[in-house]
Amino acid sequence: MKFFLKKLSKKIDFEKVIEEFERITKDAENVQKETLRKILEENASTEYLQSLGLNGRTDPESFKACVPLVTYKDLELHIQRIVDGDVSPILTRKPIRVISLSSGTSQGNRKCIPWNDELFKTTVQIYQTSFAFRNRDFPIQDGKDLSFIYGNNAPPKKGGVILGTATSNVLGNPGYKNAMQALKSPSCSPDDVIFSPDFQQSLYCHILCGLLFREEVQSISSTFAHSIIYAFRTFEKDWEELVNDIKKGVLSSRITVPSIRIAMSKLLKPNPELANLIHKKCKGLRNWYGLIPELFPNVKYIQAIMTGAMEPYLKKLRHYAGEVPLLTSEYGSSEGWIGSNVNPKVAPEFATYVVLPQVAYFEFIPLIQLDGTRLELEPVGLTDVKIGEEYEIVLTNPAGLYRYRLGDVVKVMGFHNSTPEIKYMRRSGLLLTITTDKHSEIDLQLSVENASKFLAEEKIEVIDYTSYIDLSTEPGHYVIFWEISGETSDEVLCECCNCLDKSFIDPAYIFYRNCKGIEALELRVVGKGTFQKILESQVERGVPVSQFKTPRCVGSTNTTMLQILLKNVVKRYVSTAFN
Repeated sequence: MKFFLKKLSKKIDFEKVIEEFERITKDAENVQKETLRKILEENASTEYLQSLGLNGRTDPESFKACVPLVTYKDLELHIQRIVDGDVSPILTRKPIRVISLSSGTSQGNRKCIPWNDELFKTTVQIYQTSFAFRNRDFPIQDGKDLSFIYGNNAPPKKGGVILGTATSNVLGNPGYKNAMQALKSPSCSPDDVIFSPDFQQSLYCHILCGLLFREEVQSISSTFAHSIIYAFRTFEKDWEELVNDIKKGVLSSRITVPSIRIAMSKLLKPNPELANLIHKKCKGLRNWYGLIPELFPNVKYIQAIMTGAMEPYLKKLRHYAGEVPLLTSEYGSSEGWIGSNVNPKVAPEFATYVVLPQVAYFEFIPLIQLDGTRLELEPVGLTDVKIGEEYEIVLTNPAGLYRYRLGDVVKVMGFHNSTPEIKYMRRSGLLLTITTDKHSEIDLQLSVENASKFLAEEKIEVIDYTSYIDLSTEPGHYVIFWEISGETSDEVLCECCNCLDKSFIDPAYIFYRNCKGIEALELRVVGKGTFQKILESQVERGVPVSQFKTPRCVGSTNTTMLQILLKNVVKRYVSTAFN
């Protein structure tokens, strides 16, 4: 690891990074075999692999014959021993000292995912690959990145195991700052702002740092698009206070964390000229359209994960961005990275990710429909997938996950050399189902988009949304929660409710709605700021805002989130679409 950290501090030749990417993707099958061999050879003596009778074999055939497909539930007891401080070789030969906590936003339960130095190395590899292609199309030079990133590792538990998030574990690694310097993407914000114990204070200072370095900002980034939207919605509320801080050179009294105040005092000096400029630009905007290029005249692009659950935020992000390009970045999860976007000029809605064969060993479960029933076939290898088919990803990584079902469904859109280019489609589990009806996250998104057209005519937008399966009555029904940006008539919202209901076109749903086997869909409008309350509730329980994703369906076990939604309902409408 020391050699790797030393290597990070050197200047990177990005053309060589692309050349290496091309070499690896041309030989994907052999690279996959070598990746698996290294993982299994390193961890041959572990309790888990020994118990399965692998006996040191490292070939794909023996691996698949001995090791079963698993979910988190299958590994939970093993992982809990690690969390409790057991340093014996349970899943990996070397002790796991760091755990990544998933967000757990849907069901309220956070998964504990083993993390180690090998995963940091794959993180750097995928960052470098994505940046090399991004910088070829959108070159930046000696600028800064306005990074809405937040690190908040919890203190070590019994046995010295650190519980954090995947984001925090990356940010806290000694090599992270060197990696960002080498990628020409140093953050505007000092470490004390990034690792603040208070998210709201950190966010305020991120924005302030960006304004102080406005001429130098060449990119804006976060893990998810939602975080960038949230940041600029915050700017809309706080911009006059921020301008006042710049004018007087004195940090707002709302910032109470001593380490942040000390760090910001080194940056903040009285600058009436800059304050007046920002004030003038904000006053000259119409409904905040094009806010980002007005504030940051040299910004080349805005980068975050913008696919999947983030797609509903693209419209608002484009409103802030004006003509500034939106670039979706890497594709991964708390369990590990999967692919890079090597065609950054493609709009996020159509983006694909090239699977990097050296970052993990991948298998793909074919998902096919036969007479309306979804069938799962035996997994196939990385190079054996077929264009146009959908698959669930199975991952084996260097941190102790073997044949782990990730739960993500992707579609193969093509190949880059011999490795597939995939498009994220949805989570494998059905989002909404009461009887035999089946609705995915995409189905809900399309339904909301269709219904929101009635609002667009009045220049109102859906700020955020989620759903809930209400089984408190017999039969059950779907509840859609909306937070909207303004007031409109009951008549319009009734139309929206009916449209939501009619937009679910699954044949089973239509059948059961017509025969009253599923009750009428409900639209419940929640008060302004409800989804911010949900975010804040998650931050309080340790989920960093950069990792937060609004769940598109709130599970019955997530009582905290459900209570916030129910408590803030201001209007209710029941569909008459099938009357």
